[in-house]
Amino acid sequence: MTRVKKTAGQTGRVVFVGAGPGDPGMLTARATAALAEAALVLVDPEVSPAVQDAVREANPGTELSAAVGEPAEVAKAAVEAAKKGAVVVRLVAGDPYAADGVVKEVLAVGRTSVPFDVVPGVATATAVPAYAGVATGGTAVTADLRSGVDVPALAAAAHATGGTLVLQGNAEDLPDAAARLVEGGLAATTPVVVTTGGSGTAQKSVVAKLAAVAEKTAGVEAFTGPVVATVGTAVDKRARLSWWESRPLFGWRVLVPRTKDQAGEMSDRLRAYGAVPVEVPTIAVEPPRSPAQMDRAIKGLVTGRYGWIVFTSVNAVKAVREKFAELGLDARAFAGVKVACVGEQTAEAVRAFGIQPELVPSGEQSSQGLLADFPPYDDVFDPIDRVLLPRADIATETLAAGLQERGWEIDDVTAYRTVRAAPPAASVREAIKGGGFDAVCFTSSSTVRNLVGIAGKPHAKTVVAVIGPATAASAQEFGLRVDVQPETAAVAPLVDALAEYALSLRESEDGEGK
Repeated sequence: MTRVKKTAGQTGRVVFVGAGPGDPGMLTARATAALAEAALVLVDPEVSPAVQDAVREANPGTELSAAVGEPAEVAKAAVEAAKKGAVVVRLVAGDPYAADGVVKEVLAVGRTSVPFDVVPGVATATAVPAYAGVATGGTAVTADLRSGVDVPALAAAAHATGGTLVLQGNAEDLPDAAARLVEGGLAATTPVVVTTGGSGTAQKSVVAKLAAVAEKTAGVEAFTGPVVATVGTAVDKRARLSWWESRPLFGWRVLVPRTKDQAGEMSDRLRAYGAVPVEVPTIAVEPPRSPAQMDRAIKGLVTGRYGWIVFTSVNAVKAVREKFAELGLDARAFAGVKVACVGEQTAEAVRAFGIQPELVPSGEQSSQGLLADFPPYDDVFDPIDRVLLPRADIATETLAAGLQERGWEIDDVTAYRTVRAAPPAASVREAIKGGGFDAVCFTSSSTVRNLVGIAGKPHAKTVVAVIGPATAASAQEFGLRVDVQPETAAVAPLVDALAEYALSLRESEDGEGK
């Protein structure tokens, strides 16, 4: 039995929402707003896991339930929940009004007293050909093979207009449909592109002739589940119009060994390049065992004990912000204190706190780079000689020692602890050691140590990308070959550098093939 939450005073309603072709980024603003207030989401089987994950992340309190049964049954379940005061979203792959069954659901809800809304989505028959690199034009004929369409009539329509034919359906339905299109008048040599996983990072397209599809050859026979077949001469321009599957990291499985709450930025950027990120938490960040040291440090910051505070990581910034919130403080407590950051990524976290750092390394973004720019203590210009250094419990002594050599007194404070995460699933461990990942992105020395500790060393053929020199040194200590290291030690430049490396590999392979 489905249970739904009800907001006091809220009027229940049903919202039919188009989820688009599968990429969460193609959810419209209205769709996102509707999902954010939903108590219950009835989900089509064809709505991609990526979209479902995005719904859970945006609205952790909502319940996702499979929409099963005939249209009348689905509509009844939605209406019953809405009558209890819930906002019910009926989440549909593509566009709601493009599916005959969903139209029947809307009509069924319309016969009740429950109000309903419709949020159009990007139609699968429009989006997937575009993601496959096919411009269908304004004369495209679209149909769903699962709705009992007259395939020869479709062939006649496409032949008469000279336009493109876009068919949705299951892979097992394609051979028969292709044969009937030929019977209906389309040439057996008509080009077809068959796409599965459309608009996602697992998308795969195969180009063939209509006759080959009918004969279950040319690689199409390997497809299972929902597919989109785009038929017509427009397919011939695919090589010049392809933009998604031609991305530098398209299809690459990339291991992201970060803490769970930090993996999102890297994974999003990898997906933008077409990669399939696999997040494996290797460390967990926890508060220090005793809060007393941090309490004293923050109080000293407020009372003017420090001339500088040096942040060595985003986690250190987060730890200080959380302590500020606990003590009822805000960014004004930094008045009179100069702020230094070990790199641009840490500096961005400080700016998000409402503070502009005085010092970020101009060269190498590391402890050594920061020391190269950090001023020595001057008893004339520096009324306060003490530096607060909040950092991890396992941090190296390089920075503290270097600051002391420059004449500064250091309060080296444990702001957070890093602990090793639990090992990943056996299948992931096997993929790591067996070459199942195309690349791995390391963002700290601890992610290197902990990944090797909980899962083993990445296979020799796996491309190793590291965020900076200290991480590179740790990787090399474990016998890993470092392939990629950006000039700027931050997540975005790291992923960008990996994409450039992949592109150079592709160009090299293309050159050898000529």
